[in-house]
Amino acid sequence: MDSQESIGRFGYRQELRRGVGLTDLVFYGLIFMVPIAPFAIFGLVYERSGGMPVLAYLVGMIALLFTAASYAQMVRAFPLSGSVYNYAGRGIAAPVGFMTGWAILLDYLLVPSLLYLIASIAMNASIPQVPVWAWLLVFVAINTVINLRGIRMTIKLTKVMIVAELAVLALFLLAGLWALLNGAGRGFSLSPLFNPDTFSWPIMFAAVSVAVLSFLGFDGISMLVEESTGGSEQVGRAMRLALILAGVLFVTQVWVAALLAPEPLNSSTAFYDAAAVAGGEWLRHLTTTATAISWGVANTLVAQVAVSRLLYAMARDRQLPAFLGRISVRNSVPANAILLVSALSVGIGLWMSSIDGGADLLASLINMGALVAFVVLHVSVIVHYTVRLKSANRWAHLVAPLVGMAILIFVVINANILAQVVGLAWLGVGAIVLAVLYAAGRRPTLRDAAKEPA
Repeated sequence: MDSQESIGRFGYRQELRRGVGLTDLVFYGLIFMVPIAPFAIFGLVYERSGGMPVLAYLVGMIALLFTAASYAQMVRAFPLSGSVYNYAGRGIAAPVGFMTGWAILLDYLLVPSLLYLIASIAMNASIPQVPVWAWLLVFVAINTVINLRGIRMTIKLTKVMIVAELAVLALFLLAGLWALLNGAGRGFSLSPLFNPDTFSWPIMFAAVSVAVLSFLGFDGISMLVEESTGGSEQVGRAMRLALILAGVLFVTQVWVAALLAPEPLNSSTAFYDAAAVAGGEWLRHLTTTATAISWGVANTLVAQVAVSRLLYAMARDRQLPAFLGRISVRNSVPANAILLVSALSVGIGLWMSSIDGGADLLASLINMGALVAFVVLHVSVIVHYTVRLKSANRWAHLVAPLVGMAILIFVVINANILAQVVGLAWLGVGAIVLAVLYAAGRRPTLRDAAKEPA
């Protein structure tokens, strides 16, 4: 059964245009995660990890490799846009799918706002004559126009962006290693990986809850399964490749930065301070500008793609307003969903720009929705394969999901208290919306299909 036929099994027409290959998917995942993502949050991870940012990123990568394995299992069973919304809804029950989709909406709706805000603040620091709000509007306008042109345009631009980001990262690593060899910083040390004087699991998991922000986006690859030329197998492989490649890049850059960052550490500028130690002020300005452009254009470009596909999937199942499920005939994209995301990004971004510490607050809130959704994803693998289909593959369908779920639960427990409160409040709102749907006679129902073999 080919990927084209798999959509029809669930009662849907192929409306999104297929044309995204394996390399495209890996590039998409990498640009969503941003190869230089630690530039912006390195100082916060360093502080929360007790000076062990490398370990925080390693633990985060391992946890999410288990999550990627569960994604691969569920995208094979249900190769549809909508990601965990579809997996939980069809793997467990439709109302659970709605609540899981609602949970990850907290992540997907806020991610573009955070990225635009961080990029706008960085550009304002470089060109103070242009206010933060003006930069934010420019970034939103650029990305909206590009995404309305179609997925192929988005993929082409992300390839260019990722090459530029990798070039900046290579310059930082070369300058940093040269500086360390010539006696700068604290010299080569294993302390960024493990320091027995500051280590404890609660401290580490608190740091992981921030570090995973850099990895969020690998899951967005699953949103493109209906646009993938190789279907679910290709998507699962791309998620693993993108996650591992990003993990290697993250670990390498934070290790070098941790050895170069001057004390006392300024959490908001720690990476750029390390870049200045490595290569001087030109490298500080280069890394700052690269962060602004990568977060404000490249990352938000693909974030907008992911959230628009989630809104589209929920809308075509009548669980969100129908206008979000309409596809542009000319470019085969969910244009209304893209425009809604743009409007929300402007509103939330401008609001948070007026609040002290608005960017840090958004970062904490974003992780919670994704982590909760990932936990439910693991449960859906166990329910669908082990309970429903009686799978004999105990590792893939029981043990691995349990291990991944346990790690994520520890991360959630040790996350920021405010993020926990807002996350619960968001789920409470979702429960109210679900109750309204039931009262209006629109209870969540998902069209089923023949069961896949275990």
